[in-house]
Amino acid sequence: MATTADFKNGMCLDIDGNYFFIVEFLHVKPGKGPAFVRTKLKNVRTGRVIDKTWNSGVKVNEVRIERRPYQFLYKDEMGYNFMHTETFEQIAINGDSIDGVQFLKEGDICEAMVEAASEEILTCEMPVNVVLEITYTEPGIKGDTATNTLKPATLETGAEVRVPLFCNTGDKVKIDTRDGSYVERVKA
Repeated sequence: MATTADFKNGMCLDIDGNYFFIVEFLHVKPGKGPAFVRTKLKNVRTGRVIDKTWNSGVKVNEVRIERRPYQFLYKDEMGYNFMHTETFEQIAINGDSIDGVQFLKEGDICEAMVEAASEEILTCEMPVNVVLEITYTEPGIKGDTATNTLKPATLETGAEVRVPLFCNTGDKVKIDTRDGSYVERVKA
């Protein structure tokens, strides 16, 4: 158990069975009345940010969250199978818990957030940028590089993204996994 005096950014709390990270907090001591703490909390599972005000000195349930590296192996009916890179333990993670799952390919290293006491996997985060090969896109026309026009392209994972006209089938491109946007073309 912790109190509001122990709050710090990044601390994880259990509020009504849901886990929240403290994004920011502020101790307020008004001239009249008791002190209180204003916080912004981010839900671990949904990513939604909420505001919550606490009376000073209130006890809260602190949760220990660990970040562990896992390597993606394969997908089957159980879900996405990963291997812990240090202990070689294998686990299956539901696709809903993985951010940017459409850009996941074999061998990628992801970071899983695990609740330490129960060993429950809360979420799994992909790297911010991944390099993938374009398996199909319409051919670019010579001279079509002056504008910021984008065309659809299918990647090796099956995901569809929009890339500039100069990108062709077989090119490797860097993709932002948070929003699926094109970053740059990668030289082989």
